[in-house]
Amino acid sequence: MEDLTLYYLPTCPYCLKVLHFMENRGIVINLKSTTELENQKRLLEVGKKNQVPCLFIDGKPLYESNDIMEYLGQRFSATI
Repeated sequence: MEDLTLYYLPTCPYCLKVLHFMENRGIVINLKSTTELENQKRLLEVGKKNQVPCLFIDGKPLYESNDIMEYLGQRFSATI
C-alpha cells in the first residue's frame, strides 16, 4: 500500500471537494493542513509549489482536485 498524505487548506473549495469525496466513500488517509507553518513548509520543500489540494503518493505530488479524486476512487474502489 502506498504512503498517502493529503495537504489541504480548510477554506479552499477544491480541498473541501476532495475531503467531502473522501468522507462520502469512507476513505481515510493522512491529512496535513497548510494552516500549520510546518506543513506549508513541507509542501513547498517537496512539491515545489504552494498549491492545494496536493496528494503525496509515496512522496510524489499529485495536484488538481479532479485528478486526486480519480486516483483515490480507483485506489480505494476494491476496498470500499
